Amino acid sequence: MWTGLASLLKRDFRATSTTSIWMFFVYGSAAFFTPLIMLVYPLPWMIRGGIYAMCIFLVEYVVGMSLRGINACPWDYSTARYNVQGIIRLDYAPVWFGVGLIFEFVAMRLA
Repeated sequence: MWTGLASLLKRDFRATSTTSIWMFFVYGSAAFFTPLIMLVYPLPWMIRGGIYAMCIFLVEYVVGMSLRGINACPWDYSTARYNVQGIIRLDYAPVWFGVGLIFEFVAMRLA
């Protein structure tokens, strides 16, 4: 979905998307977010969002560096302005902040 949205911004109205089989493990790791949500839920939403963003960055960095080690990393942010070793983009912090809070909303409704 993310790469499809990026395609739309580039005026590719077919919303062409690409991914990698390795990403299923990353997406599946979201299941481990639920215990974290239960732990931090009493905190103010601004702090929770920051914690979620940092956790997403951590997972993205560890997975990205691991996949890069076997020449299988499906993304490369090395040309982005605020990149860290081409693996994470710090300018995505607001997105991950919001994604974390949306995931929290869904997880709390299903709990």
